[in-house]
Amino acid sequence: MLSAFPEEPHSYSIAYTYSDWHANIDPNCHGNCESDSDSQTNAHSETPCDIEAAANSGAKAGRSISRFVCGLPSSGAEHSEVEDPATGFLDFARNDNAINDTNEFENSCAPLILRGDVRTLIALEDGRHFEGESFGATGTCVGEICFNTSMTGYQEVLTDPSYRGQIVAMTYPLIGNYGINSLDAESQSAHVRAFVIEELTDVPSNWRSEMSLHEYLRKRNIPGAKGIDTRALTRHLRTRGAMKACLTSDDISPEEATQTAIKGEGVIGMDYVREVSTNKIYRWDPEDKLSAPWSIQKSPDGQGRRALPPIRSRIAAYDYGIKENILRLLRQKGFEVTVVPAGTSAEEVLALDPDGIFLSNGPGDPAALDYAHKTVNDLIGKKPIFGICLGHQVLGFAFGGSTFKLKFGHRGANQPVKDLHTGKVAITAQNHGFAVDSESLPSEVEVTHINLNDGTVEGMRHKELPIFSVQYHPEAAPGPHDATYFFDQFAELIEKQKW
Repeated sequence: MLSAFPEEPHSYSIAYTYSDWHANIDPNCHGNCESDSDSQTNAHSETPCDIEAAANSGAKAGRSISRFVCGLPSSGAEHSEVEDPATGFLDFARNDNAINDTNEFENSCAPLILRGDVRTLIALEDGRHFEGESFGATGTCVGEICFNTSMTGYQEVLTDPSYRGQIVAMTYPLIGNYGINSLDAESQSAHVRAFVIEELTDVPSNWRSEMSLHEYLRKRNIPGAKGIDTRALTRHLRTRGAMKACLTSDDISPEEATQTAIKGEGVIGMDYVREVSTNKIYRWDPEDKLSAPWSIQKSPDGQGRRALPPIRSRIAAYDYGIKENILRLLRQKGFEVTVVPAGTSAEEVLALDPDGIFLSNGPGDPAALDYAHKTVNDLIGKKPIFGICLGHQVLGFAFGGSTFKLKFGHRGANQPVKDLHTGKVAITAQNHGFAVDSESLPSEVEVTHINLNDGTVEGMRHKELPIFSVQYHPEAAPGPHDATYFFDQFAELIEKQKW
């Protein structure tokens, strides 16, 4: 809480701790505090909050290293240097790292005093930089930096192939508190270039935890940065848009790191699908050991799994970077799933004689996947098709449409989507930086769902053929389960085609 000081004619620096900062703001905000006018290319997700009011009550934007500011007289200067009696380190009550009224930004003028062993620098390609502490692996990496507003599910984020080539910042302030376990991974490896958080839980507390987040990233050679002002970083990306960044623990200057970011790879024009797709055709979970819903209650055989339904249909799933929970849910809905590489031709897939075709999620720029556009176009009219996320975008190209880059994307578990047929609104899990251009779609394709934050296309279907897709993740993981019914719709669509 705020320290109680005797009333004096002069002002004081305020002892405002990390917990107090978040106790005085809207917990649903997660750093998205600005109203954007360019809604066509923006995802104004999250509830706005009055960040200025929070700042006036003592919560400065440079909160991440200002956890133990003592109550000493202040003359009103922006930087009050105070020695922490417990550690002897200097901390700063600062108002830097905040976007000013002219939408310009300022980098810290004061030297950063860290409590960690290794300093980490994040330099954005527009010149803005942040300093924090290293965890996980050390080194230098470059990628597009983006933010995710999910409160849980950091392990699923790390292992989601859709994040290939990206540096991910979590807006929720405390990460790592339930550790890492072997059951919640969405793929066999971590795919993010680097991981950025505000505060790391050093000692996870969960009965399923097998290792800490720090240990997990270190073993997989993924660099992490903690102590970063993720609220300031998020506001900057919302204002200026997603961009390339360099994250480094090496001894280089911010200017050098900025040049590294400028020269590095981003996402536009990149085909990361070939890096994450399987290189061979295989059947998912042929012995039904991986797909049953997990439960804390033991089944009759002593395992924490429930029985799976019998197989009703056989489908081929294109692996553009497929998440394992998608495969699990498909099997739970009665599908036998054969996974095929992203470059598999239409002829090869049709030779498998599936009842339907599934197009998965995946990373990178959908416009760079010419081979996938052609293949899906060749499959139109041959089999029922259901696409998710990148699969939805590929289907848009196959229809003759196009996509465009969102300013900062939709990434989180709280995106509102409206079904234009029923009027119902679902809260959905999303992870994408591109959207299908509704104006580019042919007349035989109709938009079925829209994002209520920015009006972008979230679902579409062919008016005559059994083909439909959604931009978001019905399987969630993490996220709400409002949209799992799409898997049932796919099953019903296939059953109708059989007759």
